[in-house]
Amino acid sequence: MKRIPLSRRKFLGTSGSALALFNIVPGHVLGAAGQTVPSEKLNIAFIGCGGRGNANINGCRTQNEYAYCDVDTSRYAKHALKNPKAKLYQDWRQMLDKESENLDAVVVSTPDHTHAIAAMSAIKLGKHVYVEKPLTRTVSEARALATAAKQYKVCTQMGNQGHAAEGARLTNEWLPALGEIKDVHTWSNRPIWPQDLLRLPGQPVPESLDWDVWIGTAPTRPYNAGYAPFKWRGWLDFGAGAVGDMGAHIIDHPVWGLNLGAPLTVTINRVQRNTPGSEKETFPRSSEIEYTFAARGDQPAVTLKWFDGKFSPPRPEALESERKLGGNGVIYFGSKYSMMHASHGSAPRIFPEADMKTFPRPAKHLPRSPGHYNEWFDAIKSNDPSKAKSNFSYAGPLTETLLLGCVVQCLPTGTTLKWDATAMKTDNDQANALIQHVYRDGWSL
Repeated sequence: MKRIPLSRRKFLGTSGSALALFNIVPGHVLGAAGQTVPSEKLNIAFIGCGGRGNANINGCRTQNEYAYCDVDTSRYAKHALKNPKAKLYQDWRQMLDKESENLDAVVVSTPDHTHAIAAMSAIKLGKHVYVEKPLTRTVSEARALATAAKQYKVCTQMGNQGHAAEGARLTNEWLPALGEIKDVHTWSNRPIWPQDLLRLPGQPVPESLDWDVWIGTAPTRPYNAGYAPFKWRGWLDFGAGAVGDMGAHIIDHPVWGLNLGAPLTVTINRVQRNTPGSEKETFPRSSEIEYTFAARGDQPAVTLKWFDGKFSPPRPEALESERKLGGNGVIYFGSKYSMMHASHGSAPRIFPEADMKTFPRPAKHLPRSPGHYNEWFDAIKSNDPSKAKSNFSYAGPLTETLLLGCVVQCLPTGTTLKWDATAMKTDNDQANALIQHVYRDGWSL
């Protein structure tokens, strides 16, 4: 029986009686030129089902949870109990190979070092992808994913949920009223996992875990519970430390609101390390990174400082003594007003409080988000990637900025890198070696 392509509008407009002719309505149908046209609910596969994967599965509950995949089968067990019809896999490569024709989209919530390879494999199959933050572990991978998303014309979203929040909209609307902004301070109390460590000894691999697939693109090493399932973020081979983890929720907002673009320079001002040799294995316990950005039109050049761990920004003199900085946040120092907000762009506030009372609060004029996940769903169903506001055209360059901070953390204190975004290289050979991803044999984009 010949299959007749349907447009999404015609498909969704089909009457209930007509749909009743079919026992099963697939997650997608084929439109013109074989392109995927999603039905009312998307067929989504989830790669990584614990931690952030669990949160992302919950965020996609309005869609069809078609398949769960996790290298540790214990991590998808509870989801499988709730959704017994879902397909189950331990190796995402096998899942994509067998289920590609049944999928509309893929959510990647693995450790950072396997974000890019899993996402790229899905993109090359024409699947829409959502990838947890940071988008990738290395700068070269961030550039590759952003390029591929455009080439394959898929709808993408990175998991920095605050980009869709009301506070983020208010921040963007208020920033022009602060006057000239030349200095921004950002900070996080992360890491909340161990860093400043040497390599760990081998331990028996849990029966439920496929350790080789977990290692993925990284150099092989023996399993240790200090790597998986949680403490991988601090290890250079697997994660992006504090700046990679929380920078997507914090540095995101000044980069977006001030239209900063790519940094000109990145400097490591200081680090806290107590373990000699740990710089070859893990990120430091604490760090201070300084970025500089060029002037944009009538906006001046900006110096943005990042503090993590035990390092905190200097307390502004104008900030009331009873007012706390909080564990994560941003301070903008304007020529007219100063403002601070917490992570995810939440709770923007002019300080001191006397200025907040006289601040000429701008009218709301930016479109509000239907929700971080809904943006992505809407983008897919309307075939308009721009509806997802943290799509890879934005998230890719943001991730590059964050990961340049990770690179400079591995270099001697006081090192300044000059960044050539077009050529994707610095003036430092050691840094350039860290910018380009090196893949284990048998694994590559």
